[in-house]
Amino acid sequence: MKRILFVCLGNICRSPAAEGILKQKVLEKGLEANFHIDSAGTYGYHTGELPDVRMRRHASQRGYQLTSLARRVTYKDFEQFDVIIGMDDDNIRTLKNIAPNVESQLKIRRLTDFCRHHGDDCVPDPYYGGAAGFEHVIDLLEDACEGIIQRFRDGIDI
Repeated sequence: MKRILFVCLGNICRSPAAEGILKQKVLEKGLEANFHIDSAGTYGYHTGELPDVRMRRHASQRGYQLTSLARRVTYKDFEQFDVIIGMDDDNIRTLKNIAPNVESQLKIRRLTDFCRHHGDDCVPDPYYGGAAGFEHVIDLLEDACEGIIQRFRDGIDI
């Protein structure tokens, strides 16, 4: 089983959307027994909250239900997950700073590294933007999630 943790700043837009999208895609492909998927934030501003209503609306329009509750990344996550996927440079930097050891730092990856069709170097935070920003983020997340699944199927380490 591959244990994947998606991480953004507050765990209310990008990372819960990535979690929901990957869960839906592995379910559709009959691969759910092969994955444990979760999300968290580098800061705990929104702990216990559902994902942002705008992200839930845009995701729902594409068939994804985002129901996870926001939480903050913990040291235990570095023990429990095989790969920890950050959305942008700030998330990656924060994760590396809180990782308990070098082995844990090696688990940290950038989400856009899994994109197959988009050339963006990060997943931008749509929180202070409009509808187009949320749609673009979902485009990137869908692309990256398909890339993750393809790597898994091809036997390439995620």
